[in-house]
Amino acid sequence: MSPRPQFDLDRRQLIQLTAIFGGAAALAACGGPSVGSDVAGGAATDAATDWASVTPAKEITWWSNHPGASRPVEEELIKRFTTESGIKVNLVTAGANYDEVAQKFQAATGTDNGPDVVVSSDVWWFRYMINGQILPMDQLAEHLEFDTADYNETLYSDYRYDDAHWAVPYARSTPLFYYNKDAWAAAGLPDRSPKTWDEFTEWAPKLASASMIPLGLGKGTSWTAWWFCNFLWGRGGAYSDEWSMTLDSPEALDAAKFVQSMIFDDKIAAVAATDNVADFGAGLTACTIGSTGSLTGILEAAKFGVGTGFLPEGPAGPACPTGGTGVAISSNRSPEQQLAAGMFLKFLTSTESTAYFSSNTGYMPVRTSARDSDIMAEVYKTSPQFRTAVDQLETTRVQDWGRVFVPGGDKELTTALESIILQQGDPAEAFATASTAIQRSYEQNVEPYL
Repeated sequence: MSPRPQFDLDRRQLIQLTAIFGGAAALAACGGPSVGSDVAGGAATDAATDWASVTPAKEITWWSNHPGASRPVEEELIKRFTTESGIKVNLVTAGANYDEVAQKFQAATGTDNGPDVVVSSDVWWFRYMINGQILPMDQLAEHLEFDTADYNETLYSDYRYDDAHWAVPYARSTPLFYYNKDAWAAAGLPDRSPKTWDEFTEWAPKLASASMIPLGLGKGTSWTAWWFCNFLWGRGGAYSDEWSMTLDSPEALDAAKFVQSMIFDDKIAAVAATDNVADFGAGLTACTIGSTGSLTGILEAAKFGVGTGFLPEGPAGPACPTGGTGVAISSNRSPEQQLAAGMFLKFLTSTESTAYFSSNTGYMPVRTSARDSDIMAEVYKTSPQFRTAVDQLETTRVQDWGRVFVPGGDKELTTALESIILQQGDPAEAFATASTAIQRSYEQNVEPYL
């Protein structure tokens, strides 16, 4: 697995960086939430808080988008927590996806209307941290005895910056390859996912029919540029090399042309009009790339046998990103609210809660003890599809900085990719436009302050 990046900005540089990220016009131009003048000037700290002297609040608010249609699961976990602690948790639907939550969280920052706990996705947590919107977790976690060593190291390290962790893993996922076992059998294919995309292109004509498209792909911000990592990395490309965009490389262009060719030339793939997962569950596509968090819903909806496998490899080998969301504590709440929030996050990501959440959603168990628990062992036995995501963690790598750390990076990449896969746009032109915008954002908002 590729080493995870370590960021070494000192506190002065971080505050300078925050000042420029705090420019509303700069962020708005990049397509991300603007940062108002009331956002904290620099990363938050809990160094001055004596948690032992704080009494937890009796009521807190959690903003979630209920990843993987998990609201009933979240409500049950809240019920259990309240029974145990006496603390009431108000669950608020703050958006339909991570981006909508981020917009609302931005708008509420500096007011009394924000959450105590908020979902913090792979694309957004770094922005929250830079803006001083979330609290570093380490001292509070130590006080509450979180047992952070039991978190999956890869998933917990995703939230590390400046020698602190800014969230804890919650609904974590990887993309999975889902396939219709019945369609596979009818086509005479082996009951497994294709080892490589080249193998899939050989299989696809056997899967095509008047009523079924071989491969369904999804679209949308925080999704398109995520699954495309598999094609991009698998063919030796990358969105960026640290802060330098690399979309003009032959490997990156080859990845875009490969996907485009599957859609427009070979006609063995199509982009869903609305929801590729729903299309697959309805039997309209023979296979799809979907989040592990979609697993439970797919198993419930499908009237056919559902198979899961690793994402197919490219010429450069296996390639899979991690994704999903952690949960973080708002920095502008009172110590009493933050302590109660910390107690809730400890419960929410405990071994028992993690096993319950994972078994009911398909998201990966974020604790080693949950992964190896009796609950998950029974799940793996009855539904072996759940084990695929856990095993695929061994093939994951850190995401490219140009997508997740530059303001507007994911949005610009989504625009470029959807031009390529929806309008048959020229990959070189689309990628050049995205690269210019992302590089400009970096040069104006980041580089002078490193």
